[in-house]
Amino acid sequence: MPTVYMGMSADLLHPGHVNIIRKAAELGDLTIGLLTDSAIASYKRLPFLTYEQRKSVVENIKGVARVVPQETLNYEPNLRTYKPEIVVHGDDWKTGVQQRTRARVIEVLAEWGGKLVEFPYTEGISSTQLHGSIKEVGTTPDIRRRTLKRLIDAKPIVRIMEAHNGISGLIVEHAKASSEGRTLEFDGMWGSSLTESTVKGKPDIEVVDISTRLSTLNEIFEVTTKPLIFDGDTGGKPEHFAFTVRSLERLGVSAVIIEDKVGLKKNSLFGNDVAQQQASIEDFCDKIRTGKASQVTRDFMIIARIESLILDQGLEDAITRAKAYLEAGADGIMIHSRQKSPDEIFAFCEMYAALDTDKPLVVVPSSFNAVYEHELQERGVKIVIYANQLLRAAYPSMMKVAESILTHGRSAESSELCMPIKEILDLIPGTR
Repeated sequence: MPTVYMGMSADLLHPGHVNIIRKAAELGDLTIGLLTDSAIASYKRLPFLTYEQRKSVVENIKGVARVVPQETLNYEPNLRTYKPEIVVHGDDWKTGVQQRTRARVIEVLAEWGGKLVEFPYTEGISSTQLHGSIKEVGTTPDIRRRTLKRLIDAKPIVRIMEAHNGISGLIVEHAKASSEGRTLEFDGMWGSSLTESTVKGKPDIEVVDISTRLSTLNEIFEVTTKPLIFDGDTGGKPEHFAFTVRSLERLGVSAVIIEDKVGLKKNSLFGNDVAQQQASIEDFCDKIRTGKASQVTRDFMIIARIESLILDQGLEDAITRAKAYLEAGADGIMIHSRQKSPDEIFAFCEMYAALDTDKPLVVVPSSFNAVYEHELQERGVKIVIYANQLLRAAYPSMMKVAESILTHGRSAESSELCMPIKEILDLIPGTR
């Protein structure tokens, strides 16, 4: 029988997939090249199901002889390995992100006389609509919690944006941009103590209690599906931190980041301009161990935030703390800086890479905001957090509208600064 190869994601299988698999199997011995999580995440969102879950479904479909991993969107490596006589695909890839992939498949097949067979796209079925329906239904705490680790494994860098209420959570959930044929979006949310306290008109000194912050998380989680990393400030006393970990786990939070400071919390960007005291390595390691001992699931992460560069203690102190915190059980390290240049962050990245650990490095480029994501990625950073931009953008806009109404004695002049009422009504499902 002719050898047949078909690449697919198979995240949400529907009759269109079954139809094309049946047709491909009629042509010969069918191998499915199942795209891995990282292959799919390279050009769109992470699949709902893991590779192993998708494989277990596809290999049990009638007509499928075998399932092999396809590690990239590019078919060429697998085509050269298996040298199929026929490649099958739907005709929907003649335009869009996979147009260049299609052209390369044709070129490679020509080397051994293989051919591409394209079947018409099944009408009336849309994976995009199915994905949208799933998002409307929502997610579960367990699924949301484990998604961050899946993203870390699948993507070269994980992009996180702060959310401080339901509407900002919706922005993070739905914001998209296109670049070089890829769809870009935020991978998850950051539950910032700074933005939440600011929204409430209170100082960023841990004055908003944990119960109030958990209530805000519930607001966000009711309308979103993406994972969230929680800003745990200092974590409080170790005994209190243990309860915080369990509460966050129960809600479906993926990770908490705690900073190695003691006493009244002050924002890190003040540096030594205000009184701030760094915790001893021994005490902070004890807090990490207490938190790890209290967690129930394997998915939850406790990430240690190092304030050495903020407090001018230097790179050696920072890397010494990183080693100790990792040994104490921290699931990752966040390094922070208030310098405008990323140079000291880059220097720390180099030192961290020498530790030979697979635990992720997290960076929050608030001060050194001219740095590009690819520069951080090249230096081993796994998670980048945009910690306060949405709130900082909202306040100036609201102030301009308020001043315009006061100045003109009416709201007409402020209309160009506001979204139309119709769009407000269409923004939230169920409003109409």
